[in-house]
Amino acid sequence: MDSFPVACLNIQDVDLVVVFVDQASPHTSKNKRDIYAALHGSAQRAGLNGNVVAVWQDEFGRTRFIAPPEQHPFFQVTGYHQLYAQVNSKLEC
Repeated sequence: MDSFPVACLNIQDVDLVVVFVDQASPHTSKNKRDIYAALHGSAQRAGLNGNVVAVWQDEFGRTRFIAPPEQHPFFQVTGYHQLYAQVNSKLEC
């Protein structure tokens, strides 16, 4: 079981569960999507409400994410370190 840092945020009345998956196994799209799918169930079991978003930095330090389409504009302009500074929980998955 892995433990992931989480930032529970409310952005314009939308609850978000931002999960930092940097330490997850290889940074491939397939692996990240598999992890993203598992995070949904884990977040629900942990009682974390909101849209689950997986966030990581690529090999060039750019912020990457998997999020519902309506949250893309927010994550495209918000820096990784800004998000990570909001960590307030952990998620076991």
